[in-house]
Amino acid sequence: MNSQRFANVWDAIEDTSEEAENMKLRSALMTTLEQHITRVKMSQAEAAKLFGVTQPRVSDLMRGKINVFGLDALVNVATAAGLHIEMRVLEPI
Repeated sequence: MNSQRFANVWDAIEDTSEEAENMKLRSALMTTLEQHITRVKMSQAEAAKLFGVTQPRVSDLMRGKINVFGLDALVNVATAAGLHIEMRVLEPI
């Protein structure tokens, strides 16, 4: 049995480091959006109207369906929610 260790779950399940990094960013945005919607007690219908998407799309977000969202879509939704996104790129250690 191989006891390989990974920094996070995405590194373990994705085929490439590029795919893993993309999933990490998407996951972080989705988590932040779900928490924002919950914190401000917004209904899915209200969120859909604000974000310019359908209610089923918000449902997908709330249910964590990461594979149906790209980074561009999540950035657009976060911006529509009034959230500010910052990005840091780090040199390898």
